[in-house]
Amino acid sequence: MDKEYKSDMMSEETTPSPSPINSNDEENRETIGNTKDVKKNFLKDFVDSFKQIEINMDDVDPNLSAMEKANIRSARAPLKRSLKNRHIQMIAIGGSIGTGLFVGAGGALASGGPAALLIGWLLTGIMIYCTVQALGELAVTFPVSGSFIIYNARFVSTPWGFCMAWNYVLNWIITLPLELVAAAITINYWDKTTNSAAWVVIFYVLIVLINFFGVKGYGEAEFIFSIIKVIAIIGFAILGIVLVCGGGPHGGYMGGKYWHEPGAFSHGFHGVCSVFVTAAFSFAGTELCGLAAAETENPRKSLPKATKQVFWRITLFYIISLTLIGLLVPYNDERLLNGSSSADAKASPFVIAIVNAGISGLPSVMNVVIMIAVLSVGNSAVFGCSRTIASLADMGFAPQCFGYIDREGRPLVGVVITLAFGLLCFLAASPKQNDVFTWLLALSGLCTIFNWGSICFCHIRFRRALAIRGRGTDELAFTSQCGVIGSWFGVLMNVLILIAQFYVALFPIGAEPSAEGFFESYLTVPVLILFYVVYLVWKKDFTFFIRARDIDIDTGRREVDLDLLKQEIAEEKAYIASKPFYFRFYKFWC
Repeated sequence: MDKEYKSDMMSEETTPSPSPINSNDEENRETIGNTKDVKKNFLKDFVDSFKQIEINMDDVDPNLSAMEKANIRSARAPLKRSLKNRHIQMIAIGGSIGTGLFVGAGGALASGGPAALLIGWLLTGIMIYCTVQALGELAVTFPVSGSFIIYNARFVSTPWGFCMAWNYVLNWIITLPLELVAAAITINYWDKTTNSAAWVVIFYVLIVLINFFGVKGYGEAEFIFSIIKVIAIIGFAILGIVLVCGGGPHGGYMGGKYWHEPGAFSHGFHGVCSVFVTAAFSFAGTELCGLAAAETENPRKSLPKATKQVFWRITLFYIISLTLIGLLVPYNDERLLNGSSSADAKASPFVIAIVNAGISGLPSVMNVVIMIAVLSVGNSAVFGCSRTIASLADMGFAPQCFGYIDREGRPLVGVVITLAFGLLCFLAASPKQNDVFTWLLALSGLCTIFNWGSICFCHIRFRRALAIRGRGTDELAFTSQCGVIGSWFGVLMNVLILIAQFYVALFPIGAEPSAEGFFESYLTVPVLILFYVVYLVWKKDFTFFIRARDIDIDTGRREVDLDLLKQEIAEEKAYIASKPFYFRFYKFWC
């Protein structure tokens, strides 16, 4: 189809318009005719861009298993490889910085205290670093459509792959309307009279327009959004250090007085457990740089750098900013929303810290950053959900029409389905909006925890499959700096977070235990069990675990000449080893 399309384009040459100054009526008529042809051809090209590109599977052995065919389809998916290195770097650095940090940290501070804030984000950050390193290794080796969505079925089992894929769709398809409403809520900081539904329309149209331009639109939007968020956090860090040292308008050295009064911990061990869930929520979306592997110009070069950037994001943007928050805002400040991850900017500890310092104007600037962060998450929701929906069709987990990819590389049906569910945002005008959104949030609350744990387990299974064949990491263009031990740590930490959430769901802070409260926090688990059962009944596939020797570790690699790849890797390592210490240090961390 690509060749046919290119030949059509070549045959439809457009004649450039001559100068508007002509002495001959015949020439003028010819000019008008050419202009009409240009417009006609532009319109035809525009319409043709939405036509589907079929994946050629004629040369595939019909005797292959369904999973093997799915691996080949995902490797051949005609997605556009338009994401450049700068896009991937900014998506990795600032892509998932959103309301979880800017606002949710306030609820975590109130329920856990400043010490619990650091403990929760530090341990969760280490787990995320291990997870992204594992994903980076897999995504560089297999830059296929669907990325870790495919890996689950490929390295663990098809029922588990079905469960995790629909779990990820559920996560993003619910996140989009929630974030659109959250963006409208931020406007209330300035405009309390306009109906929030009017702002929802504006933000919805903006998200539609961005995704109309395909992966390039997503990449450019995230590049701009991430730069703004990174500049804001760096600016706040500098301001926070000045305020803690007594350089604000009110003066006076603050130091660690809020660690002593009201204290370092708010609700003891119970409070620490509650912080882990909010910390995990704030890191949601970190895995998107791996999902974008199939649409990256050179994943072998850009993805390793992107995975290393996560370390700096955790260290500089999360740990430093949250340390300053704990020094500037007491956990008993009434403006903090206890345990909430709302987008109400008045509850943001970043805004509260600036207000307490008596600095006018800056709270509004921070609110603009919060609104941009919310829109960024909504934009990511469309990207992540649409690609996952297309992968579901490749794996046979959804109708084949879901895998529709047009000539511009847009997974069109996936985008339309995601945007259709995004219309739930207009429930903001309903008097029952709080109840609806509470249960929508409950459905997706723990989705990312399961996905991260599954990514780490896929990495463990991949390394096991390599070892059982007598093959090593010398054939991998990028290897996880944390190794298999890091992936085991990632699995363990995700299990502990689920246990902590179970404890908090059973015994909520400041409330009596109730069935409603429990399912608001833990509804994701029974939904996942339902997905698993549905697959078993539908497909009659009871392959609960793929043996390591049966795992496909070759389909989908862009470098098919392993000997040449090993030679290139050895040369790169030798080149780096020959350089001074500071260069080797830079290459290791950046």
